Amino acid sequence: MCGIAGIYNLNDEIIAPSILKSMIKIQKHRGPDDEGFYINNNIGLGHARLAIIDLSVAGHQPMTNENGDLWITYNGEIYNFLELRFELKKLGHVFRSNTDTEVIIHAYEQWGKECLNKFNGMWAFAIWNNQTKELFCARDRFGVKPFYYFFDGKQFAFASEIKALLCCPFIKKEPNDEVIYNYLLYNRLDYSDQTFFCNIKQLRQGHYLHFQKNLLELNKYYIFVFNSQVGQFRETVAKEVGQKFIDLLKDSVKLRLQSDVPVGSCLSGGLDSSTIVCLINQLLRENGANNKQIGARQKTFSACFEDPKIDERKYIESIIQYTGAESHYVFPSGEKLWQEINDLIWYQEEPFGSTSIYAQWNVMRLAKQNKATVLLDGQGGDETLAGYPGYFISYLNQLFFEGRLATLLQELFSQKKTLVFSINQIKRLFSKFGYRLPLKLRALSEYYQKKALKVMNPFFLKQYQSKKISRTRSWYRLNLQQELWESGMNSGLQTLFKYEDKNSMAFSLETRVPFVDYRLVEFVFSLPACYKIHRGWSKYLLRVGAKNLLPTKIRWRKDKLGFATPENMWLCNNKEGIEQIFKSTHFKAKNYLNPQSILTNLDSYLSHPNSESSILWRSINLELWLQKFF
Repeated sequence: MCGIAGIYNLNDEIIAPSILKSMIKIQKHRGPDDEGFYINNNIGLGHARLAIIDLSVAGHQPMTNENGDLWITYNGEIYNFLELRFELKKLGHVFRSNTDTEVIIHAYEQWGKECLNKFNGMWAFAIWNNQTKELFCARDRFGVKPFYYFFDGKQFAFASEIKALLCCPFIKKEPNDEVIYNYLLYNRLDYSDQTFFCNIKQLRQGHYLHFQKNLLELNKYYIFVFNSQVGQFRETVAKEVGQKFIDLLKDSVKLRLQSDVPVGSCLSGGLDSSTIVCLINQLLRENGANNKQIGARQKTFSACFEDPKIDERKYIESIIQYTGAESHYVFPSGEKLWQEINDLIWYQEEPFGSTSIYAQWNVMRLAKQNKATVLLDGQGGDETLAGYPGYFISYLNQLFFEGRLATLLQELFSQKKTLVFSINQIKRLFSKFGYRLPLKLRALSEYYQKKALKVMNPFFLKQYQSKKISRTRSWYRLNLQQELWESGMNSGLQTLFKYEDKNSMAFSLETRVPFVDYRLVEFVFSLPACYKIHRGWSKYLLRVGAKNLLPTKIRWRKDKLGFATPENMWLCNNKEGIEQIFKSTHFKAKNYLNPQSILTNLDSYLSHPNSESSILWRSINLELWLQKFF
């Protein structure tokens, strides 16, 4: 994994090397092994390298083709690069390295923008054509790797991190009020190409941008189609598609074990990360994995807590005993959080939704301390296989409005047995099931919004309420697959990828996510909804497919924790510090927040875990972010 940066002056102004060098220097944590620059009059590319494939100097970037026509700066991994390399060689292309970077150059040379559809991996790159004076930039299908940019019609700049763009003297640094409004009121993040910084955008997943004759063309290259049907459940079909799912996931894991540096795994004890660890173990037994980089025993890294309500060690240890993996644990604490919060905000660059980010931060540091450079992680399983409680609500809605009442009643009855989702939550969401469910969900959403309104500056609130900005999550969509795609893949997963990229790169690590191999995602979304939720069980497809892979204790695990932390306790134990933040004479968020109201209601916020304490956390995070960057 690496850090990239570049500047393209459309007014033909010569690039100042010092600016490009500062953009790479501030991203050095992303690539501590090497750095390089290509500057040619009004175009400049920079690169900070974390060497993963072909550790030799042949992997130096920016990289060019044989005749110097094309130059690339690239961050990511193309997992099928060996297959593409073989195909390109047959077409007459000559290679000078064993890197996937060089494969991208020749693939673009051969197929142009269509090369994107041939890649299986994660990427953010920019290619400069010195003959035609074209700049081509692209981001992977699902947005695993970041690409931020600025364009004012005269100057275009891009980078892997926002802070690198802030090094450019022509970019004015100011907060994006609209994004802040949606964050405070709705806890919405990464719902568009906007960031928390005005005029700095993110290239959306599955998009490319292209400069030709000084004209910017922005296009979506990855068009996704999903099966919108509930379907008729068949047990024999469930077993077949479950096995195919596991086969695809196994191949995805195998591809992502390609590395010339040590590889480990994140392990939460949940269904997704446990499946990956067990698949790696199976590949080790079959000698299909790179034993040299994994070792005789794979290493796993986990965050644990003394609070039994959120501690998952009993599940983690079950997987460790089952696979014989070498486990490593870290215990994040509230005390350490407040000591390190400014560093965490610096690397995250934008306000975040909860303290779970800090738990992941600790896992990444733990892996670095134990000399792993590549980590496999389970992100994406919930978003493709309907792992969150809200998806169950969408499924019930779809069943009701399609008249599938027998299946609906079966699901409700089964829910009492499986307890995969919170029964209390479901009862709270609807006391009488029927056409009023969407209204009840809307009312619940509005209840939390009213709580959030109390923390906000009335003038700021009035300004944006008048614009009728409303980007609340549609918990009442009438189609499960649509809900999965829109709220999961297009929004929620983008935020998770952002957190993971920034946390891992802070410690010069590369993380890989097998659940979002495009072949796997397309297969899952081609299936009807009944194979994702069945008889109250979420992720039914995976549970059935993993019959001979996972311990029963994990495969039919009933609770769903996610990356839980004792957030409320961490806030309560730092009440005095929180009061100092909002009492400070140098309080920076006064244009957005009402500090007096927050102080008045502080005890109420601290006594209501999850709902009101989440609003308090967002207020704290916003103020500390403003202090750090402004």
